[in-house]
Amino acid sequence: MLKINNIEKSFRNGDEVVKALNGVSLEVKENEFVAFMGSSGSGKSTLMNILGCLDTPTHGEYYLNGENVALMSDEDLSKVRNEHIGFIFQTFHLLPKLDAVGNVKLPTRYSNISDEEATEKAKALLIKVGLEHRMFHKPFEMSGGQRQRVAIARALINEPTVILADEPTGNLDSKTSEEIMSLLTALHKQGQTIVMVTHEDDIAAYAQRVVRMKDGRVLSIESNDGEVSNV
Repeated sequence: MLKINNIEKSFRNGDEVVKALNGVSLEVKENEFVAFMGSSGSGKSTLMNILGCLDTPTHGEYYLNGENVALMSDEDLSKVRNEHIGFIFQTFHLLPKLDAVGNVKLPTRYSNISDEEATEKAKALLIKVGLEHRMFHKPFEMSGGQRQRVAIARALINEPTVILADEPTGNLDSKTSEEIMSLLTALHKQGQTIVMVTHEDDIAAYAQRVVRMKDGRVLSIESNDGEVSNV
């Protein structure tokens, strides 16, 4: 489903060229749950941005559903982001003036479904994530965990190929983090492919595989059944 070959990403910092990613290759298969771990500067967030088609590599190839992303136009990339990728962010990224239904509906503005259909779909997803009593509440009227559930429902509304979760529990307490991870685990069991960035070992433990990164490289890929492969 997601395949990257020898991905490099460089940034210029004055006269210095900094390599954020240095020859990263890996594959995420359909219905996998994979976590990326590493300290600040390891390259995990840069890699997530490339996988989400929010950034492009300096060198290397990225295939999404068999298509070479590097060959896509800006319009094609926008379509891929909207139709194939669901984003969950640490800071939720909800619009404060919209209620839960309105926030969940946002990605459908660029699709072909009617507003009425989008509303019904948003309500069904909010029920799915346990927010049937918060559908018409605005973000400031909800807890952090409830806001993240709205964000998860929003990520699901266009039935994405993959969900990319960037530190999805980073702003939550431990109890709420467990609830959100249980929800993501349930979605994975229902067939959803999930790629997650986290710096917490207990959160990464929910994934099937953990990709550990350092200095723009993959150090190891660990299966949560105990198998470790060095790269």
